[in-house]
Amino acid sequence: MRQPRRTDPSPFGGEDGFPYSKGVMARALVATGVTRVRAYELALRAESDLRARGETTVDADRLRELAGEVLGDAEAERAIGRLRRYRELQQLDLPIIVLVGGGTGTGKSTIATDVAHRLGITRVTSTDFIRQTMRAFFSAEFMPSVHYSSFEAGEALPAAEREAGDPLLVGFIDQTRNVLVGVQASIDRALEEGWSMVLEGVHLLPGMLTLPVERALVVHVVVAIDNEDIHAQHFVIRDVDSGGLRAHSKYLERFGDIRHIQDFIVDEARKTGVPVVQNGNIELAIGTVIELVLERAAELQAAT
Repeated sequence: MRQPRRTDPSPFGGEDGFPYSKGVMARALVATGVTRVRAYELALRAESDLRARGETTVDADRLRELAGEVLGDAEAERAIGRLRRYRELQQLDLPIIVLVGGGTGTGKSTIATDVAHRLGITRVTSTDFIRQTMRAFFSAEFMPSVHYSSFEAGEALPAAEREAGDPLLVGFIDQTRNVLVGVQASIDRALEEGWSMVLEGVHLLPGMLTLPVERALVVHVVVAIDNEDIHAQHFVIRDVDSGGLRAHSKYLERFGDIRHIQDFIVDEARKTGVPVVQNGNIELAIGTVIELVLERAAELQAAT
């Protein structure tokens, strides 16, 4: 059974008899990257304008004028353009598959969860969850690499392989190759059922996945943090948020290795044309991913 994304009525009102709703408009604006406070402020301004004119729907041109007053001309132009494309995305009869790769501690899971919420996608999973599942089925003797963290997988290699090259990257690639078997199965199942899905994880290495090009809207990005201090701080924050379950000391001890793997992933992304999204600011990073999804939707609409 096909399971479409959660969708709201048109934020402009008038669709299927629904009048304008400031809540629907605010959610749509947030989905396109406007901050929650500014989105609600604009939605409320539009509601007041409609009430004063005795109307129940707002057209895009009028909303653009109001947005200019609330957001400023530059941001208003961007927001209304995204809002139009957001409605086109909701009407697109294809599942959406968003793949958020990147090094450990770069904010992938936060970005993936927020992007899924804004796009109305209810299925969010991680390659670490898939790896954990594989550990339950395959013993350390049969598939040793999946029993280690991505930056420790080199320790699972036989001595000859560790000496033959960069053991950190060789181990990471071996683990990635194994985990991607489960990732590919998850994507194939989603497409068979018509599900939309956001998948995040260090193992989403550009060039190693077979991605659908006709049956879905697929966007693959790599998240990175160039600034080492900001990157390191993420592990401290994650330690606090997890109540100590993900102790930052373990990650900071291997921080050089984590950075080395991130550099490798970013290099592979650039070689294969996968966009690299810098996460120096989480809202900007989320907005960039949303923009890439909207751009891809516009390309698919233009091709039909």
